[in-house]
Amino acid sequence: MHGYWNNPKESSLAFSDGFFRTGDIGYQNAEGYFYILDRKKDMIVSGGENIYPAEVESALFGHPAVADVAVIGVPDDRWGETVKAVVSLNPGTEATEEELIGYCAEHLAKFKCPTSVDIIDALPRNPTGKILKRDLRKPYWEGRDRQVS
Repeated sequence: MHGYWNNPKESSLAFSDGFFRTGDIGYQNAEGYFYILDRKKDMIVSGGENIYPAEVESALFGHPAVADVAVIGVPDDRWGETVKAVVSLNPGTEATEEELIGYCAEHLAKFKCPTSVDIIDALPRNPTGKILKRDLRKPYWEGRDRQVS
């Protein structure tokens, strides 16, 4: 790849020292295998701790009522950001915000658990089916100079 089509600004930001920076965060294990954890821009920093939304989403997908989930960081006066989950439920099932937070507490460290959960009918998606996390984050960050507290 030589760059983004008709977008030299983004191309210059994505390339560094001849390498394309994907924005993915991952690691290589002792056997040489690479593992992708999440997207850097989606990482939540709460009280100095890095929280990967994909890990929280994976835990919530284990709940039998959860059909779809997106985890985002929202402003928090004390911690900078806090974890918010937005879920849709399987037809004919029920779950409360407290139940879903409690379920996460059984599977994750406390600092990774959502402090709030919104239950909606369907998550916003683009034409290719990707969840539009920026649309979910937008109302919480409006009027702020940056997307991190």
